[in-house]
Amino acid sequence: MTQHQRLLIIDFGSQVTQLIARRLRELNVYCEIHPFQKVTEQTIRDMAPRAVILSGGPASVTEDGSPRAPQALFDMGLPIFGICYGQQVMMTQLGGRVESGHHAEFGRAYVTPAEGHRTDGIFAGLFETGREEVWMSHGDRVTALAPGFEVIGTSPNAPYAMIADEARRFYAVQFHPEVHHTPNGRRMLENFLRIAGFTGDWTMASYRDDAIAKIRAQVGDKRVICGLSGGVDSSVAAVLIHEAIGDQLTCVFVDHGLLRQGEAEEVVTMFRDNYNIPLIHADESELFLSELDGVSDPETKRKTIGRLFIDVFQKYANQIDGAEFLAQGTLYPDVIESVSFSGGPSVTIKSHHNVGGLPEKMGLKLVEPLRELFKDEVRALGRELGLPDSFIGRHPFPGPGLAIRCPGEITREKLDILRKADAVYIDQIRKHGLYDDIWQAFVAILPVKTVGVMGDGRTYDYACALRAVTSVDGMTADYYPFTHEFLGETATRIINEVKGINRVTYDITSKPPGTIEWE
Repeated sequence: MTQHQRLLIIDFGSQVTQLIARRLRELNVYCEIHPFQKVTEQTIRDMAPRAVILSGGPASVTEDGSPRAPQALFDMGLPIFGICYGQQVMMTQLGGRVESGHHAEFGRAYVTPAEGHRTDGIFAGLFETGREEVWMSHGDRVTALAPGFEVIGTSPNAPYAMIADEARRFYAVQFHPEVHHTPNGRRMLENFLRIAGFTGDWTMASYRDDAIAKIRAQVGDKRVICGLSGGVDSSVAAVLIHEAIGDQLTCVFVDHGLLRQGEAEEVVTMFRDNYNIPLIHADESELFLSELDGVSDPETKRKTIGRLFIDVFQKYANQIDGAEFLAQGTLYPDVIESVSFSGGPSVTIKSHHNVGGLPEKMGLKLVEPLRELFKDEVRALGRELGLPDSFIGRHPFPGPGLAIRCPGEITREKLDILRKADAVYIDQIRKHGLYDDIWQAFVAILPVKTVGVMGDGRTYDYACALRAVTSVDGMTADYYPFTHEFLGETATRIINEVKGINRVTYDITSKPPGTIEWE
C-alpha cells in the first residue's frame, strides 16, 4: 500500500468516532482508527503517525478501570488533539483533574473566548463573531488543567471547553468538532493538520488503488462471489472487485421478494447490459417470504434474512468451483450501529443482516472493501470507477428490503400495497424535481387499519407513513421539509391509486432520536 502521511485516531467508543476520520478524508489525510485497548507504545511506533487524535467515549475517567491512552504517547513529541472524553483522558494522565456530578451539557452550546486567550495554533481564526457554536455531549468535566495548559475558551458548563499547550502541540476540547453541529469544527481540524505538517496526500483515487491492491493480496487466485442487491453499495463493491480480479468474480443477485416495484428486472438488465461480470439471478422469494410469514419482531426479521442470505450464498458458492470468498457492500454506518467499528466499546443500536462475519460452516471468507466508508464516500468511489451519476445518485435501499418498511407481520398483500405506494411516492418526488435534494425517501406500511370514507362507502384499510430525510453521511438526518401542497397531492394520489391504503402520514422524526428506517 502507498505510504501516505498517517494520523492515528485512538477510539474510546464514541458513536461518532468515524466522523473524525470522515472529516480528515475530506481534507485528503489518511487515518486509521484503533480501539484504545489495542493501542500500545509499539503500535504507535510501528504506525509512525504524524499526529494522534483521542476520540470521545461513553465512559467516565473518574471510574476505576476506565479507558486510557498509552502513557508513553505523551512523551513521543507528536501533536495530540483530545476530543470530549479524549480531553478528559489527557487531563487525567497529564496531571489535571476531572470531576463528575456537575451539570451535563448535551446538544448546542456556545463557547466564548477566555480573557487573554491565544489566537494562533489550532484555534486560529475562531471567535470572529465573539463566540463559537459547538455540539456538546458530556457529563463529567475538567476542573483543573494539567501543567503547561492554558484555557482558550469556556462554556457555561465547561470552564475549560478549549485548552492548549502550544509548547508540546497538545490541544483539547470538551465538545465534538467532527459533527456538523459545530460549524467551525472543520477549521480546527485543518489547523491541527497544518500544525502537524500534513500536506493532504490521500484521495479517493489513492483509496481505489489501495483497495484494489488489498483485494488482490487477500484473494490471490481464488474465486469470489459477490452478494449483489442492485443498490449503490454492493454495485460499487462489485465493480471495484471486478477491476481487481476480473473473471475470478461472480455476482449473485438474490431476489428475496422484498424488492421495490420492477427492481429485479432493472438490476439484472443493468448489470448484464453494462458490465462484463458473470451474474446469477437467484429468485429465492418463496424461501424468504415463507420463512418470514408471521414474523413481526424487527430483530428476528433481520436475523432471519441474514441467515437465509448465507444459506443461499452457500448454495450458489457450492456451484462455483474454487469460490473461497464472499464479497459484501458493508458500510461503516452498518458496522457502527451493530458493533463497535474495531472491537471497541461502542453501544449496539441494532443488528444488520450483513454485519458480524460468517458462520464457520459456510467455509467462505469475507471481502468487504467498503467497510470503512460512508455512503457519500462510496458514491465518490463509484464516480472514480466510472459508474454513471444517474445510478450513483440513487437513494439507499437496505439489504433486508421492504421487510423493515413493513412493521409488524409481513404478508404478500402488505408487500404488494407497499410497492405500489412507494412507486407513487418516488414518482411524485421526481416529478417535483426533489429527488437529488433528498438523501432517502420511502413509504412504510403501518401495522394498523383505519376507518375511512371513499365515495359514499366506508373503508377499513391500512395507514402508511411517508419518510424523507436529508443527510450527509447517514449517521444523523433531518426530515425533508415538503410543502403542505406536495404532501396533500401525494396523499391524494396514493389513496386514489393504491387499493388498500386510506390514510397517509408524514414522519418528521430526526436521527437521532429515531433511525432513518423504521426497523
